Amino acid sequence: MTVQKPLPSDDLDLVIEHTREIWRNLSGARFFITGGTGFIGTWLLESIIHANKHLQTDIRAVVLSRNPNNYAQRLPHITSAPGITLCSGDVLSFNFKDGSFDGVIHAATDVGNTQKTADYLAVFDVNVSGTRRVLDFAIENGATRFLLTSSGAVYGVQPPELQQLMENWEGAPNPSQLGSAYGEGKRAAEWLSSAYARQYNLEAKIARIFALIGPGMPLHGPFAAGNFIRDALHGKNITVNGDGSPRRSYLYAADMTIWLWHIFWHGKNTEAYNLGATADLSIKELAEAVQHQVDPNLSVEVMQSSAPNALPPRYIPDTSKAQLTLGVREYTPFSTALQKTIDWNRG
Repeated sequence: MTVQKPLPSDDLDLVIEHTREIWRNLSGARFFITGGTGFIGTWLLESIIHANKHLQTDIRAVVLSRNPNNYAQRLPHITSAPGITLCSGDVLSFNFKDGSFDGVIHAATDVGNTQKTADYLAVFDVNVSGTRRVLDFAIENGATRFLLTSSGAVYGVQPPELQQLMENWEGAPNPSQLGSAYGEGKRAAEWLSSAYARQYNLEAKIARIFALIGPGMPLHGPFAAGNFIRDALHGKNITVNGDGSPRRSYLYAADMTIWLWHIFWHGKNTEAYNLGATADLSIKELAEAVQHQVDPNLSVEVMQSSAPNALPPRYIPDTSKAQLTLGVREYTPFSTALQKTIDWNRG
């Protein structure tokens, strides 16, 4: 099993710089975190460890993991850190009781696992039944704050003529398509979080996460950026399986972490906040950017031709709500984010 190296210390310094006041308020807090073994969860955990080390916050986190032994082998610098404890279990069935918690962060998702995402019923069940199980746990153990990592998938397909998606856009996934299981499941998870907040006096905050990039992102999952970086670092030409026209935006993982902590602490109860970048580029342009920054001698091959006069598909958030009400911004330009991700994966 490959041991994953720690995240860049300068990125964690950036997180602390823009969340210092939040850490003071969280000093001595105890968290229960699902999805702590994934890309998003790892960033949250390393930020806690960094705050404990440099700000003496004495924050403790219990992390739910299906396989704690594998996680300990893959990320020993996290599992051996003071204040971090692993517990074995699945979000659908875990049974853990060990004192009270101040906050619960529900970041569990299988979106990066192509085998699991093909089981649509399981995807929906994990999002809905799993979220309810975690919410029940939060209430049973006295948590007062709850953060759900949701997704821009709740909006369904973005109309190509719509430049950016705002939180009040009332589009939705197509319920007749099996592939909408993830988006529909996240919609239900958001509803559950809001219902529990109102019925049990729980502060529930919701982050609708769009495309991300950064150290620790999966290179073998269904994410174009990770696949392109993987192939380029192995000296392979980059293949774009479609026509390369879909447009995406990519928020750097350190910026994401800053936003998540601000949503957790400053976000309004039961409100959702888009989390992502706003400057977009096409998938072809993404491939060319990776090629340029890894090895200009590589080539980019686009497998399909674009339909004439067709507007390209888009998946771009409007983040003005988070930026204006929470005081966050995009701290890392895309070119820097891409280079830092490449450099970290180079070893």
